[in-house]
Amino acid sequence: MSFTNIRKIPTPEEIIQMVPMSEELKKLKAQKDKELKDILSGKVNKLIVIIGPCSADHEDSVCDYISRLKKVNDKVKDTLFLIPRIYTGKPRTTGEGYKGILHQPNPEKAPNMAEGIISIRKMDIRAMEESGLPIADEMLYPNNLPYVEDILTYIAVGARSVENQQHRLTASGIDVPVGMKNPTSGDLTVMFNSIQAAHGNHDFIYHDYEVRTSGNPYAHAILRGSVNKHGENVPNYHYEDLTRAISVYEQKGFENPSIIVDTNHSNSKKQYYEQPRIVKEVLHNRKYNERIRKYVKGFMIESYIEEGCQKVDEHIYGKSITDPCLGWSATEELLYYMAERI
Repeated sequence: MSFTNIRKIPTPEEIIQMVPMSEELKKLKAQKDKELKDILSGKVNKLIVIIGPCSADHEDSVCDYISRLKKVNDKVKDTLFLIPRIYTGKPRTTGEGYKGILHQPNPEKAPNMAEGIISIRKMDIRAMEESGLPIADEMLYPNNLPYVEDILTYIAVGARSVENQQHRLTASGIDVPVGMKNPTSGDLTVMFNSIQAAHGNHDFIYHDYEVRTSGNPYAHAILRGSVNKHGENVPNYHYEDLTRAISVYEQKGFENPSIIVDTNHSNSKKQYYEQPRIVKEVLHNRKYNERIRKYVKGFMIESYIEEGCQKVDEHIYGKSITDPCLGWSATEELLYYMAERI
């Protein structure tokens, strides 16, 4: 076994200097960070909607999509808090396939992570400048977080990472809300243990330093469904699933208890067109049950310009090259529906 050095990656400080945020954008991010925290703490009654492509593949189409979100946001901002998903690292169960813009800034070329990091910052900053909206990404690799931490308003920890100690400890030192997904097994204990770890303070090694964290009181749950031992999808967004998760929250006594419902993945069996139906069911349950209304504070939705998905070499503008997504027309209709029913 051996490792081959391919290229030297610039430090986070060097990358940030190459692609800096303007003072205006820093103020915007601080404002959006506070608003999101106020929603999760219950001070503000808005519905969080983390929405966008399964993976951010091309800057132009991603920014086009987010500019469309901006136009909707201008009409729904009093009731919805829109956070575009710009997911730049794609977890691959088998290690094969497109791994995201971090690895492949050009999906058809060989990996180049130095270029990928620069591409990520340029795309995130452009999206914020053109839309005025905050940015969400998944923390797939904790050691890469310092390259973009100054940009992100929301960070998710995926189903395959939520049991990882480094993800949990890193989350405890992040200044913005972190959503912890339930693992693919569906075991809520794992997710709540991760939330508890993120709420605590820890000492550990991070980027060549011994660091100490103060805990993240905004770490919370994302319900994304699960897969049983037969490989069958098991949703966890139904009424009984939500009240079960809420009961655990009530026992734990965490600060700012919150649930985000992921409408795709195992909740929809990756049938992207099921996402509006799932949203409508959860909104109905929020209206019916005050506990669900109190704890369920938003949704995570996979959506792009064109519905479905394509192969990497098909070159259809605004269509996912990973998991299938809801198309723009259905997305716009769904967002207006949500805004009217919060």
